[in-house]
Amino acid sequence: MADFVTGLRCRECQRAFPAEALHVCDYCFGPLEVAYDYERIAAAVSRERIEAGPRSIWRYRDLLPVDLDEQAPVDLGAGFTPLVRADRLAAELGLGELWIKDDTANPTGSFKDRVVSVALTKARQLGFKVAACASTGNLANSVAAHAARSGLDSVVLIPHDLEAAKVTMTAVYGGTVIAVEGTYDDVNRLCAELTSERPGWAFVNVNVRTYYAEGSKTLAFEIAEQLGWQAPDHVVVPIGSGSQLTKVAKGFAELGTVGLLPEEPAVRVSGAQAEGCSPVATAFLQGTDAIRPVKPKTIAKSLAIGNPADGWYALEVMRRSGGSCAAVTDDEVLDAIGLLARTEGIFAETAGGVTIATLARLAADGAIRRDERVVALVTGHGLKTVEALTGAAGSAPTATIAPTLAAFDAAIDFDPDAEEPAR
Repeated sequence: MADFVTGLRCRECQRAFPAEALHVCDYCFGPLEVAYDYERIAAAVSRERIEAGPRSIWRYRDLLPVDLDEQAPVDLGAGFTPLVRADRLAAELGLGELWIKDDTANPTGSFKDRVVSVALTKARQLGFKVAACASTGNLANSVAAHAARSGLDSVVLIPHDLEAAKVTMTAVYGGTVIAVEGTYDDVNRLCAELTSERPGWAFVNVNVRTYYAEGSKTLAFEIAEQLGWQAPDHVVVPIGSGSQLTKVAKGFAELGTVGLLPEEPAVRVSGAQAEGCSPVATAFLQGTDAIRPVKPKTIAKSLAIGNPADGWYALEVMRRSGGSCAAVTDDEVLDAIGLLARTEGIFAETAGGVTIATLARLAADGAIRRDERVVALVTGHGLKTVEALTGAAGSAPTATIAPTLAAFDAAIDFDPDAEEPAR
């Protein structure tokens, strides 16, 4: 509830601000965080209260920065997605207990539904009439869909070379879609300028970013609840801006702070990036705090953020928690998409391929141990990036045959006692 929010606080200088549409400190230009009265939350929240709530992110309303007593949330039913025990994938990678948090099951097919539902609920409470964003695709899908559901106008800006499926999945909701000639970082800079020119617009990842980012905490809340109110030992999170990784860590910490877990859990947090856009992984592996912006060149376009706003904070979380980080090639990404699909029946977009490829790399390097309970985040559905698989192994029919039994028998020698058809 909103009265659990005490205001906003700068991550750097700790100055306090009111809970308004602010995202940057006036004094040091540091990012702002939502501050909560955790003692009051602890007195109000309980596992039973949460479990009696809706099967969505809004079962955790007491730990989110909105007042649902004022109005209903802007909601398509995001959250409470499957946590899948991945024994076949674990066996392939030489791991013990492995789980996949399958956020492909969200309403628009990605974890962005979590953050957008929170951001637009807060934006509407703050009086905004237009929902806007800079996006690499998934966020555009979600903003357009949630705006349509709530009756808000939407304006989304995307890089001009975005995957066709993501463009279609945004335009279908009837909002305004602007393709910008340049990278996501160019789009984001333009949106930062537009924020001051369009003060009545809620740019979810700019002027209401402080609230938007809190939606990612629900991944941690759900994982703990779905594990029987226990925290995992290790989570692997893809890195674009770095915000999701930091908020997942914050979510686990908050569960301990308010008594939903016996104590603050010691969860190791590792990050995953594509080699063609890996400023955070590069800094981690070089042991430096300097995150040097890069020009993205990777098929994992939803992670193609060359100047990550929360990159330094993601580095801090990984190091403090004892986690790791890796950058994987596009070929490894494609192989990982196929590996996850054939072992667990989950079709991930390229960002999910980055996570699984990194999981494999860290397992092979010993950075993830066999005795750990591990959760890997798969944050978007493969149908969004299906063109990346064109020509890849497993992306075409096994055979094309005439409509006869003889042709079938010639193409596939099926032994009913075998585990799978011989090819």
